[in-house]
Amino acid sequence: MRRLIYRLHIWLGLIAAVPLLAWASSGLMYAWPNAVQGGKVESIDVARVRLSPLEALRRADEFSGRDLPTTALTLVMREGRPVYQAIGGLGADSLLIDAQTGVVTVTPPPGLITRYFRQAHYYFFVGTWQTPLLILMSSLASLSVLSGVYLNVAYWLRRRKSSDKPTTSFVRVLTSSRRG
Repeated sequence: MRRLIYRLHIWLGLIAAVPLLAWASSGLMYAWPNAVQGGKVESIDVARVRLSPLEALRRADEFSGRDLPTTALTLVMREGRPVYQAIGGLGADSLLIDAQTGVVTVTPPPGLITRYFRQAHYYFFVGTWQTPLLILMSSLASLSVLSGVYLNVAYWLRRRKSSDKPTTSFVRVLTSSRRG
């Protein structure tokens, strides 16, 4: 039985470690300066902003040729320029509207590290599978912890029993040698 629990513990630990590793490594990129594109926070130079948010949305609609169902409009600094980023209207893509000139461009595809960061967070912690995946991984991690606790307690008890035996047998040897 102990061997089965040991193997189960090893496999559960490995299975639960994969998403945890992806989550931890992608979260580490937040703390790593400039590792993720758009991860550097810069102060917005308000004096350089010429377009209002409504005008930026109008320009995005004109660029796409239809009214975009924009879910977020964010003013950020990109490459030293104030830019509105319109998200939601083009699916996975977003539009960048230069806040000074009004020029609209499609957001360029992210680099490898940024893609990993976004995909690790999306696949493991967002989307339609978020709740079932979190329940499954939490259950597996809990089983791994419980099996580890069981194995440690069993090891500790077995070691304690084995350390008691030499003491009693040693005492018997001493008492029997004194008698003889």
